[in-house]
Amino acid sequence: MLADSDTRWKWGALTAHRLVPDDPDSARRLDGFLLRGRATPTVRQLAEVGVRADSLREVTGVEFVSAVDRERYDVIVLSLVGGAVQAMLHGLARAWEGAERRPVVITGYVGVVYEKLADGLLLRHGADVVLANSRHDADRFRDVYTGVGASADSVVECALPFLGGAPYDTKAREGRAYPGGTVVFAVQPSVPDNRADRMYLLRRAVEHARAHPDREVLVKLRSKPGEHTTHIEELPYQKLVGKLGDDVPGNFRLAYGNMGEVLDTTDLLVTVSSTAALESLHRSIPTAVLTDLGVREALGNHHFLGSGCLASWDQLDAGHLPQPNPDWVSRQGVAADGAYETAFDAARERVAELAAADELPPLAPYYTRATAPGYLPARLARYGFEPDGRPRPGAAAGDSAQVSGFRRVVRNTMREAARGAYRHGVQRVAPVIRRMGEL
Repeated sequence: MLADSDTRWKWGALTAHRLVPDDPDSARRLDGFLLRGRATPTVRQLAEVGVRADSLREVTGVEFVSAVDRERYDVIVLSLVGGAVQAMLHGLARAWEGAERRPVVITGYVGVVYEKLADGLLLRHGADVVLANSRHDADRFRDVYTGVGASADSVVECALPFLGGAPYDTKAREGRAYPGGTVVFAVQPSVPDNRADRMYLLRRAVEHARAHPDREVLVKLRSKPGEHTTHIEELPYQKLVGKLGDDVPGNFRLAYGNMGEVLDTTDLLVTVSSTAALESLHRSIPTAVLTDLGVREALGNHHFLGSGCLASWDQLDAGHLPQPNPDWVSRQGVAADGAYETAFDAARERVAELAAADELPPLAPYYTRATAPGYLPARLARYGFEPDGRPRPGAAAGDSAQVSGFRRVVRNTMREAARGAYRHGVQRVAPVIRRMGEL
């Protein structure tokens, strides 16, 4: 399994476990690869996800293709941004030319698909299986593929692999320090994308805590300063809280940790458009998708139109608890009614059928030098590949394990320094330049 961020590692590893269940007659093994880049997860982030692999190493795209070409795998899960998926598909197609057998290649999305639907989907076309997390997504995915004249046979409906946990029970909060329950504001790294809106949401969470001293209000953070997730976070809430000074009530605090564990003690989940809302709805936890900043495509909360969950902080302050629309919840793959256990049956059967086949056709992405000559080369070059899938000069698949100890230490040190400089630029320099440009 190849992933390029903490959230994609979580999705990919859990998807692999659900699609290839334990078999007492054959040992299941999960080898993890982390695609080297700005969002490569840290040890802390991986530990917080709580999914372990039998082996784990960081690679470039070319190194990954070389590694899986040497090793015999039955299934490969590409849990990556769309451009990286496309590059791996072309690289693998080239590496496997003429091979009698090859692994089954699977890809998909880590959560709600509310932007770049056509762009992301066509970059994923060519995998044997493109997983859709709901009936709603499966219909949209097929429409995109058939709309460009490409096969939609790869689209298979399932659900998000990380849903689970005990159903919500109001009696569970009896005896807690805060009898009014726990309100969790699940923040996002890139939504909203400006200081004023993020400060507004933070202040409203603090004001909710002040207005309801019998409630505990948690701001669930995605990462620590300096760490990156799937999206760049230029304005971490940890730093914005410092701007509030001592004007923070005792029943308000910041929180890290696995989202599933946080939801175990949540009585109201509040977010702008986080996938955490689907996790919360799966457990039948009261869930609010904020409308304070408008219902806009840029925020992603338009995805929740018809859900019954749209609400403002004013309404929540007044005691409103949104009631989800059962039809909407069903179409979104939340499966709060118990159908979740069978949600992966179709995908599991498809993967087993493909893995057992005597021969699979060559990987055939929709994007080629004939269909997208002005787009494809740059997408592949970013990950070290020529338009025909060959490694670019200077991107030879040198196995990092063969590099001498001293050179490896030097290379890793330089890489971490470069990442630190990049993160400093994103979180410190870029906002300053942006503010100067607004003067």
